[in-house]
Amino acid sequence: MCRSIKTLRPPALPEEATEEDMRAAALQYVRKVSGFRAPAAHNREVFDRAVDEITAATMKLLDGLEIRGSARGHAAPAAAATAARGGSGG
Repeated sequence: MCRSIKTLRPPALPEEATEEDMRAAALQYVRKVSGFRAPAAHNREVFDRAVDEITAATMKLLDGLEIRGSARGHAAPAAAATAARGGSGG
């Protein structure tokens, strides 16, 4: 697997994962699966769409996880990231 993808849930990170963290992980995943560090022009749209979709799926995953012993979940940071992108969040 991609060694540069890091665990994004507590306690692996000292702070909550940011949208930038999630997008970086998604980009590494798409690069690994596609075999391309950067896609050719004719593949750019599908490559970028995959990164966007995986980023969104990662946000949903982290929002839904319940971490035992954690005082709070990931809902607030992911909701803030969605709002920052201009999304409705629901």
